[in-house]
Amino acid sequence: MNDDQRKPKAFRLSPDQQHENTEPDPAPKAAQPIPRARKTKPRGRKPRAMAAPEIRFEEPSDETLLPAVARDHTVARRFRWGTIIVSAFAGLASLWAGLAATQLIEDLFARSPALGWVGSGLLALVLISAFAIIVREVIGLWRLKKLGTTQADAARAISADDEKAAATTISDLKSIYSGRPDMRWGLAQLADHSQAIMDPADRIKLAERDLLSTLDGEANRIIARAARRVSVVTAIAPAALDIALVGAQNLRMMREIATLYGGRPGTLGTMRLVRMVAGHLAVTGGLALSDGVISAVIGKGLIGRLSARFGEGAVNGILTARVGLAAMELCRPLPFLTLNKPGLSDFMREVVKFGGDADEASQDKSNKSD
Repeated sequence: MNDDQRKPKAFRLSPDQQHENTEPDPAPKAAQPIPRARKTKPRGRKPRAMAAPEIRFEEPSDETLLPAVARDHTVARRFRWGTIIVSAFAGLASLWAGLAATQLIEDLFARSPALGWVGSGLLALVLISAFAIIVREVIGLWRLKKLGTTQADAARAISADDEKAAATTISDLKSIYSGRPDMRWGLAQLADHSQAIMDPADRIKLAERDLLSTLDGEANRIIARAARRVSVVTAIAPAALDIALVGAQNLRMMREIATLYGGRPGTLGTMRLVRMVAGHLAVTGGLALSDGVISAVIGKGLIGRLSARFGEGAVNGILTARVGLAAMELCRPLPFLTLNKPGLSDFMREVVKFGGDADEASQDKSNKSD
């Protein structure tokens, strides 16, 4: 290699270029960062601009708005020929009975004046007895209806906080239970608390606690006793008589429950109560019980291990308890508020308890001996 260094070459500058080179050099530019490579995005459809909705403000009109008239979809009630036939037959029967009684009295007087007076006295007794029975039936129907109206007033007082409905309910309860010796203590407690300032709902709850606690316990005993009797009767009685016996026990139970709560229904009142209970059970589906449900409540496979007759008795006993609960709910003058509402499971043990009445009798004898 050649160690001699190459000498710099000289250049000549013109005067203009020399003058330009005398100016100061501009400040060096700052180093700019190297831009990164941008990712290319796929081109898509641009969003379409939506027009803003137009808001219009309408001025209220001065015209009076008429309420909408609801269409009547009910079926027009037709003329009931059956009611006319029954009424006409009852009128003819009463006229025939009156003419027959008059003819009989005339024949008796024609034979002997003494027989005529005896027949007249007996006819008077018949008329007086019939009038007393009619009055008793009307009073029984009125009492049963009053229990329903009292329950409705109590529900309205609780739901609407109605002071007038609460006062009406308390007044009805006092009139229903005023003549009963077993309700004196409850009425006295209710009278002591009536001076306090309370809400309508609290007054109803207090009346339920003071008056209906003992009645609910007695109603539960009536239902349990009737359920045991029905189960025993069905298991022992012949198949041809069990339906009649079960029906008689159910009627007796419903009448006892209504009398306990102050209804005291007669024959017509009992028939009305049966109709009310049947309608209540149809609405609530209380009779929709099966062997599987009963087996699950009493004990798994219990009915299958026992005789078929006892299984029928258990089913009838449970249905009787359900009918009793429906009658209790309808005849109770107040809805269940503070007290626990009894259920069907509370009577399952009583249904299969064959010796219930005998055990109660022996217990009563032991208590009397003590």
